[in-house]
Amino acid sequence: MAVYKKTYRPYGGHLTPSWSRFLVVARYAYEDLRRSRFLSFFFFASFLYPLGCAFTIYLRYNLGVLDAFGMAPPKNLAIEAPFYLMFLGFQSMLAFFLNAFIGPGLVAPDLANNALPLYLSRPFSRAEYVLGKMSVLAILMSLMTWFPGLALYALQAYLAGFQWTMSNLRIPTALFAGSWIWILILSLLSLAMSAWVKWKPVAGALLFGIFFVASGFGAAINGVLKTKWGHLMNMSHLIGSVWVSLFEEPLKRGAGAIFFRVARGEEIPIWCCWASLICLCLFCLYLLDRKIRGVEVIR
Repeated sequence: MAVYKKTYRPYGGHLTPSWSRFLVVARYAYEDLRRSRFLSFFFFASFLYPLGCAFTIYLRYNLGVLDAFGMAPPKNLAIEAPFYLMFLGFQSMLAFFLNAFIGPGLVAPDLANNALPLYLSRPFSRAEYVLGKMSVLAILMSLMTWFPGLALYALQAYLAGFQWTMSNLRIPTALFAGSWIWILILSLLSLAMSAWVKWKPVAGALLFGIFFVASGFGAAINGVLKTKWGHLMNMSHLIGSVWVSLFEEPLKRGAGAIFFRVARGEEIPIWCCWASLICLCLFCLYLLDRKIRGVEVIR
């Protein structure tokens, strides 16, 4: 439009509030993800295990239902911290697979098509861009981990009564904190891989390599050097140790959640686990800071 015609008018419509502007990125990302039938089926199938857990909790406090069907009630059916720790481990592993399919394709297309200048030329900072991409993963994984976990706790609190609720207040706190630790680590890792490895299959393979191959390499170090510090490279061991400390679960015959076991006698100090996870997050933020920029300087 020619300037001399003086027909230009600024945008006068509704502006998105600055505090929620990063959710615009997530909204358009969800529209793309909704077209995938496999991801939709996988996401809804992940709620089958929480439904089974809810049914187990209901039977625990309504054993008369089993008598009506002529079934013997199970013995020692205790639903305490180990039950919720196992639930967190199973759902977190499903969240890992969902993240491996979605995460590598969030940032790579924007970098490959030079779309970052279009984002950052608007009132949209780099931090809001990263937060918007992270929210795509964080919301989905929250719906798979801590949200159904707290719903299960609320169901048992309703059935068990006030005394059980007050004596197990640590369970919802551990569920919420443990889930968000896993969500933040997975989100930052997948975004960093997506930013530096623009080919989605390779970025997804790297995520599996960090989780599985690195743990095997750490186990080899422990076997050769007769030490236990190789677990610093084992993400499942680090996460499992942190979860055990949150739930205060005693280490008997290898405690921790499924896929996140902590073998008895191979524990490392909990502060080392926290330090390793924090360093991993900071390194991912450094990688994102180097790559998420409005311009690219080629030397």
